[in-house]
Amino acid sequence: MAIIEVKNVSKSFGPKVALDNVSLEIPEGKIFGLLGPNGAGKSTLIRIINRITIASTGEVWFQGHPITEEDVARIGYLPEERGLYRKMKVGDQAMYFAQLKGMSAHDAAVELKKWFVRFEIQDWWNKKVEELSKGMAQKVQFITTVVHKPSLMILDEPFSGFDPVNAELIRKEILRLKEEGATIILSTHNMESVEALCDNIALINKAKLVVTGGTEEIRRQHGEDNVEIEYTDQTLDRRTLVVARPQVNAKLHELIAQDYTINSFKEVIPRMNDIFIKLVTEEE
Repeated sequence: MAIIEVKNVSKSFGPKVALDNVSLEIPEGKIFGLLGPNGAGKSTLIRIINRITIASTGEVWFQGHPITEEDVARIGYLPEERGLYRKMKVGDQAMYFAQLKGMSAHDAAVELKKWFVRFEIQDWWNKKVEELSKGMAQKVQFITTVVHKPSLMILDEPFSGFDPVNAELIRKEILRLKEEGATIILSTHNMESVEALCDNIALINKAKLVVTGGTEEIRRQHGEDNVEIEYTDQTLDRRTLVVARPQVNAKLHELIAQDYTINSFKEVIPRMNDIFIKLVTEEE
């Protein structure tokens, strides 16, 4: 079942077309990668889903009905443009955001303390935001996005500003939230994260939907149908060779005829980064 259905959505700002007749479905309980170059229309689509911006034409449906303000309350949104009140204490601010999402003061305090311990920032509860490093502030904002256990989380560049250790921490938390039943829209330029996390993706370029579907399906569909052969030559050096599938048998016979040892051969599945560049370049 789709938690979000985007139906023929277009959006223009004067003469500028930000989205052009985009339709896609976001499956429930999955991590959905929303990809595209800067200015492609991703942020506009996210704002339309959150009802921050109204579509010029088309509709967004949430769990089988047109999305409402009540539905938006069940969404956790981490925008790319981070924003915390710098003079406010960290704990007070986290409590404020949690209660804005409908949590009681008691439940908010209990859940926030759990998250602060998990992220090892419990000592910062009474500090002001302006005293935090960028990475610490990012952790606080991630917590305030997910603490009310939304059924849909929209994370726009969630790894921005994190060192590799903390980026890995966020990746693990995203996977844990998925295991607990959340649906996550991940908007990012980090293709490694897309490959590691996303079940489905949509690529938007120049306001249009270029491709959408399962991650593995798209990788196979847009691959070059190559095979990697690993072999050991007569000097006992291990080597690899990539050949087009129709030439595999001939190449294997050639290597065997040279008395080389074939160790393995396997399909070459392209990296998501290569597919991203290929599809965007073809569109242009």
